[in-house]
Amino acid sequence: MSVGGTSRASVFEREETRKTAEGLAHLSGFGNEHSSEAVPGALPQGRNSPQRAPLGLYAEQLSGTAFTEPRARNRRSWLYRIRPSAAHPAFTRTENGSIRTAPFTESVPDPNRLRWNPLPPPPAGTDFLRGLWTLGGNGDATQRTGIAVHLYHADASMDRVFSDADGELLIVPERGGLLLRTEFGLLHVEPGHVALLPRGVRFRVELLDGSARGYVCENYGAPFQLPDLGPIGANGLANARDFRAPVAAYEDVEGPVEVVNKFCGNLWTATYDHSPLDVVAWHGNHVPYAYDLRRFNVLGTISYDHPDPSIFTVLTSPSDTPGLAGVDFVVFAPRWLVGEDTFRPPYFHRNVMSEYMGLIEGAYDAKTAGPGGFVPGGGSLHNMMSAHGPDRETFDRASAAELRPHKVDDGLAFMFETRWPVTLTGQAAGAEQRQRGYDDVWQGLERHFRPLH
Repeated sequence: MSVGGTSRASVFEREETRKTAEGLAHLSGFGNEHSSEAVPGALPQGRNSPQRAPLGLYAEQLSGTAFTEPRARNRRSWLYRIRPSAAHPAFTRTENGSIRTAPFTESVPDPNRLRWNPLPPPPAGTDFLRGLWTLGGNGDATQRTGIAVHLYHADASMDRVFSDADGELLIVPERGGLLLRTEFGLLHVEPGHVALLPRGVRFRVELLDGSARGYVCENYGAPFQLPDLGPIGANGLANARDFRAPVAAYEDVEGPVEVVNKFCGNLWTATYDHSPLDVVAWHGNHVPYAYDLRRFNVLGTISYDHPDPSIFTVLTSPSDTPGLAGVDFVVFAPRWLVGEDTFRPPYFHRNVMSEYMGLIEGAYDAKTAGPGGFVPGGGSLHNMMSAHGPDRETFDRASAAELRPHKVDDGLAFMFETRWPVTLTGQAAGAEQRQRGYDDVWQGLERHFRPLH
């Protein structure tokens, strides 16, 4: 018997999963030296690797940076687990599905403005991993530089475990809540939230609704960090304390569990005789996080002109050039517009950075919404130096608007902004959901020039 095409058992399981997700405790503070234990006494005191770890556990370090990187950038955690990670059989290659990895060589970088509708519904039984679809990216995963932009559309929870050796994963849900079961514990994210899973951390994605859809930035480079604030001062943008880290929770499961590892662009699989999500206690700063984008402290002009979009940076992955990010994660959250004698939507511009923009809900104030426009679950790509900005309809409306204080609270958009061009995968270049007439939105921008003499 089924309910709307879904078995009664799976509906019950989702209800139970949602109850678990909504009742979670958490730790707070991005970059903190966290510690947590699911069983009292599981964390050793005064040392990381005693001769015999408490409760018969194994001590293991997970390093997200080189041992000798400066303390301010160093990422590592100590895990105390039922079985060591080394206790597994050999991995074998498996199908990559729709996942692609840098270097991207299926096509040449495209200077044109590009836009896509949302991914179509997936085949029944598609989990998060199988539902990943790569749009494009840059750099080289084997050299730990650059990014990949993925989308996902899933209708089933994972019954396997996944880890990514190539980079950290920033998950941006657009439709459907997720429960992330990680080695460090559980995280709950809904549309409007993001989850950050560090390189190498194992996890499983369980759906809280009938389907889930969203975006993923795979960052091959330096781990995401909070941006420096400079003249802004000590406060503003994303507050460190609003990032939620999981408390320790473990699976003590004996029996076959499939574990999939992404390594140098390919997926590899092994069947363990136990769950690798068996960490009973941990401490460190290489940990997963969740963050509510509506807690972003938006700053903007209180006089004139639209600020550069860098003022909306939530997280940044620095490069070897100060101020030039491997990737910035930027959010356009609800905010007041009060600029006097100012064109208030984002201005026309050409940028040395490349911008992939997605929409979580509502509309974006520089783009026309609705069918054939910029819609939730869709996305646009403006590679470096491509000319873009408000479409004709937005320009005409904003140019004639009465400039009263106005709150933009009917949409939530974001951007992955990266130092290099994003090269498309073949599947993205030829996708049915690609909008072939995107350039048309700038047609009809009339000549208004009137010489004084």
